[in-house]
Amino acid sequence: MGEPAPKFSLHPGKLPVPLLLAVAVAVLDQWSKIAIVRSFGLFEGKALIPNLFNIVHVRNTGVAFSMFSGMDPRWSVPLLAGATLIAVAGVVGYLGYMPAKRATGAALGLILGGAFGNLIDRVRFGYVVDFLDVYWRRFHWPAFNVADIAISAGVILLALELLLEPKKTG
Repeated sequence: MGEPAPKFSLHPGKLPVPLLLAVAVAVLDQWSKIAIVRSFGLFEGKALIPNLFNIVHVRNTGVAFSMFSGMDPRWSVPLLAGATLIAVAGVVGYLGYMPAKRATGAALGLILGGAFGNLIDRVRFGYVVDFLDVYWRRFHWPAFNVADIAISAGVILLALELLLEPKKTG
């Protein structure tokens, strides 16, 4: 027979680090966006490393990498905010089931904080402030922000943990 299903347990040992990390990421994300909006007009920017990296103030009405940015905001904002809330609920729920591994907690904290950082923008403004522009000559990666970095790092950390975890036999 297989192993019994894990029990849901929100004991204090599992939550503080991921939740504190999530709060730190969301605060850093919001602080960085406020600094950009105060320092640069919309579409204004500054090259920090010519032919490689700019800071530029843009608005993303879509999701990751500006996908679906042409959608009508009357229904896209509630739809995207709702999808984010469902994802956040899933991450918080998984925190109760997760094994006691620091990497898992850190990864989930990064994802949760990034999701909240972008959700705050989406609910407040109907768009997400992006400002990091990586490019090579005329080939630009879509602009992104601190929340996007945290989400990507969290997903990569989870993937590495899954790939590098010793396989159970039996």
